[in-house]
Amino acid sequence: TALFNWLYARRHGGKMLLRIEDTDRERSTSAAIAAIIDGLTWLGLTWDGEIVFQFSRAARHREVAGQLLAAGHAYRCYCSPEELATMREKARAEGRTRLYDGRCRDLDPARVPEGVEPVIRLKAPLTGETVVEDQVQGHVVWQNENLDDFVLLRSDGTPTYMLAVVVDDHDMGITHIIRGDDHLNNAARQTQIYQAMGWSVPVMAHIPLIHGPDGSKLSKRHGALGVDAYRAMGYLPAAMRNYLVRLGWAHGDQEIFTTDEMIAAFDLPQIGRSPARFDFAKLENLNGHYIRASADADLIAQLEELLPHIAGGQELASKMTPALRSMMLAAMPALKERAKTLVELFDATRFLWASRPLELNEQAKALLTEEAKAGTAALLPQLAEIADWNAQAVESVVRAYAERSGLKLGAVAQPLRAALTGRTTSPPIFDVLAVLGKSESLARLRDQVT
Repeated sequence: TALFNWLYARRHGGKMLLRIEDTDRERSTSAAIAAIIDGLTWLGLTWDGEIVFQFSRAARHREVAGQLLAAGHAYRCYCSPEELATMREKARAEGRTRLYDGRCRDLDPARVPEGVEPVIRLKAPLTGETVVEDQVQGHVVWQNENLDDFVLLRSDGTPTYMLAVVVDDHDMGITHIIRGDDHLNNAARQTQIYQAMGWSVPVMAHIPLIHGPDGSKLSKRHGALGVDAYRAMGYLPAAMRNYLVRLGWAHGDQEIFTTDEMIAAFDLPQIGRSPARFDFAKLENLNGHYIRASADADLIAQLEELLPHIAGGQELASKMTPALRSMMLAAMPALKERAKTLVELFDATRFLWASRPLELNEQAKALLTEEAKAGTAALLPQLAEIADWNAQAVESVVRAYAERSGLKLGAVAQPLRAALTGRTTSPPIFDVLAVLGKSESLARLRDQVT
């Protein structure tokens, strides 16, 4: 939703404003607010002006509630929780959507109960229609007889979400509201507040929610929800932006967008009404594309930023030296070809900075048979004689050894890979030898064959 707002504002030369709706004090913790700000910042979604905190504006919200009272567009309601529960049960039993029966709407002042702090309700129209010309959902109509006189101000004087957002949107000069279609019913109620105050109603666009692969609303059981989780899983912000923009929006058959292309192409009519399904495999493939297209130095920088957030990251951070960084830079062209996430890329770099003697996985151990160890030991003196250590020189020596021994190249190269990386998969083995350098390569080989 933030991405769509950001793109729309940038496309039309407007401003995207950020408001933290923190009137629910239990849920609006400093950690929750920091997660919003950090997530937007990581994704590169910049907002204009200062952040507005809704709770700090409660006095202004109460002022507007008072204005609605004075104008006869709102009233005080003294109903108890028990009375309200009985009303709701009766309305549901009778199949009515209007759950509050309006008993305090025209209450005789002589019948006002003593010692009861009232709520303030909107005196909503009882007849006619409330209409929203939604930029995504189209012409949406509600019959006013089905809409409640909803609460604007609670009995303790705190504003409800419904009142606060309307007052804030008006005061902040909001012209367009782009939000999830779970807020569509709120649009009718908020429109009634705008109309009661004589304010212009912003243009509204209610976009489809994101569903999980099974078609149900995206939830924790589908996996990660917060932006911070995708960051920790090793996705690049550019890939996330590209993937998210295609959830519910399309521009022909184009799948890959630069940020400038997104801004130039984005508009509200191209947003569909149907929920989009989150496809983790598609995100992973797209992320792999962005990793391969990234500059090697940029990938290392992003990898270093990720280290505090992943298992084993602290170990690499403690070993990161200019020499290791140079080694990673040399290996990156081969490493990034296979990686679909930064976490996979981190894992692929492990052979570069692993402590000696290397810990071999089970497949690597199986490759290093006594025969393979003997062959590698026989090759060692010839490798030690190489003066100008590079991939071509090493390959020449290894190929010559395989031919003299009557072996296929793989029979020699695979044990080398196991001994040098601890695994059976890696970048091309001669690139591995070149990146590790002569001293480290020979030391690792000796560790495994002696």
